[in-house]
Amino acid sequence: MALFNLFKSKVPPADLSQLVTDIHSHFIPGLDDGAKSIDDSLELLTAMEALGYRKVITTPHVLSDSYRNTPEIILDGLSKVREALIKAGINIKIEAAAEYYLDYDFEKKLKENKVLTFGGEKKYLLWEIAFVNPPDSMNQTIFEMLTQGYKPVLAHVERYSFWQRDYKKYEELAGRGVLLQMNINSLTGHYSAETRKAAHWLIDKDMISFLGSDCHHTGHIKLMKSALNDKYLRKALSSSKILNSTL
Repeated sequence: MALFNLFKSKVPPADLSQLVTDIHSHFIPGLDDGAKSIDDSLELLTAMEALGYRKVITTPHVLSDSYRNTPEIILDGLSKVREALIKAGINIKIEAAAEYYLDYDFEKKLKENKVLTFGGEKKYLLWEIAFVNPPDSMNQTIFEMLTQGYKPVLAHVERYSFWQRDYKKYEELAGRGVLLQMNINSLTGHYSAETRKAAHWLIDKDMISFLGSDCHHTGHIKLMKSALNDKYLRKALSSSKILNSTL
């Protein structure tokens, strides 16, 4: 037992600097359930830099019934955070996209080109759905995204309980051209044991394209630190399919 513990202690923690860029977070204050103030933003971004990230692409929620954020609102908030970073002497870079909820208004935003993407000309588009049931229109909306030149990235795919009972659904999504994003904190069991199992399966199958913090507050930072010793995080970081560092 002593030899095992000695060996275990020598395994280095996962190095998140390999990712370079985080693509899912909530760091613009006042726009959603993430940062509440500029001070919150600076605290969270300082912590992300300490974890090894050199850039974040923050993604405020966009929901028609609650978080009615437009590209203009988001980019204005981004500008204010950038100014605060410069004044504070914090070197991490920040860009912005959005996390779009597939509601009744989403297709209209697509057709009018009123969406924020990331990855430049690659036009990665982060989206999410309800945790209760997938919308009936999901497959048609995926088709619309692809037809209009977007690359759909499904946020925290491992967290949807209705797919945790049928992992083949993940393969069907990937087969339709959907890129899958996983939350690092899912590996801690924070969301549920079933979510953690789904995350393990997706990593074993090498199906994850993006790792995200989905960071809203300092509690999520603490969870990310606890995930650094997880063997599945190290396995995910070793995958050639992870695209964070290309951004």
